[in-house]
Amino acid sequence: MKLPFRKDKELYLSLYKILGFYPHNIQYYKVAMLHKSVARRNAKRGQKPVNNERLEFLGDAILDAIVGDIVYRHFPGKREGFLTNTRSKLVQRETLNRLADEMGVTNLVKSAGHISSHNSYMGGNAFEALVGALYLDRGYDACMRFMKKRILAQMINIDKVAYKEVNFKSKLIEWSQKNRIEVSFDILEQKKEESGSPKFRYVVTIEGLQGCEGEGYSKKESQQKASKATLEKLRKEPKFLDEVFAAKTRRTKMEEEPVQDVPSTNVQPAFIISNKPQVEEKRENAFTEKVFTEQESAMGERSSKIKKMSKQKSEKDEFDLSDISAKERSDEDIIAAAEEAAYNNPEN
Repeated sequence: MKLPFRKDKELYLSLYKILGFYPHNIQYYKVAMLHKSVARRNAKRGQKPVNNERLEFLGDAILDAIVGDIVYRHFPGKREGFLTNTRSKLVQRETLNRLADEMGVTNLVKSAGHISSHNSYMGGNAFEALVGALYLDRGYDACMRFMKKRILAQMINIDKVAYKEVNFKSKLIEWSQKNRIEVSFDILEQKKEESGSPKFRYVVTIEGLQGCEGEGYSKKESQQKASKATLEKLRKEPKFLDEVFAAKTRRTKMEEEPVQDVPSTNVQPAFIISNKPQVEEKRENAFTEKVFTEQESAMGERSSKIKKMSKQKSEKDEFDLSDISAKERSDEDIIAAAEEAAYNNPEN
């Protein structure tokens, strides 16, 4: 085959090794290999900012459809949850990034040089853009042949991927323990579908901050999905990662702050009965009246009653001076005086 442009000879040959055939329209593939950092640099120079993000979006949709078709036909009779999980494993960023490195796609990507650590999926994104370019250049059937004969037949064992269990929850817990981060798995919802199958929804909480949610037909499955999404969020969103460590710093600072008020050790045992006589203090109220104990009050009332009775008795026992006379009285006078006294006495 005679290559139309000598300057694109290297790209043609590289794409032939990757795809297994030569592309028709090389421009699609050139755009697929342009990282957004190059687009920003071109914009500063007054050039049209072009990058592979649009092709990445298109390739992602095409991959979901093609891999879903392949998984559906490869595993007849399997439930929807199994098929979805298998497809997710095949098109996840880690898998595509590994494919891009193995096939040499990552080496074809043009970037502005230094790529930040949180953009470690540059190769996987370029792989999706490549599929988008292939779809525009050759159509859906060409994409299907590429995935079947080149990827799944030569590079990925679909059966091993389907039945291999990746414990994302353990990965998250291991990371949190190494960094002394508090993590918990909280259930948000538990329900039953119309078929009677239970369904669970969990959320991951890190240092009091809400991570990602996961839904599945078992607690384990939902926690795995929530853990996986949270790990991806920690890797892709540096701001969220910074918030987690800031929350950890605030928590550890509060735990390490010393207590200002030290409790006294001079405690009187409550079970020891003292033999010392207790002196009850007399208190005065706001009107400066003395307040006594009940015993003193009772003794005071009793003393007052005795004094009153004694006074009344003394008044009765007092002699009337009018009865004392030097005049001799007759018997009739004595009898008349006694009757008068008896009549005037109210007690009789």
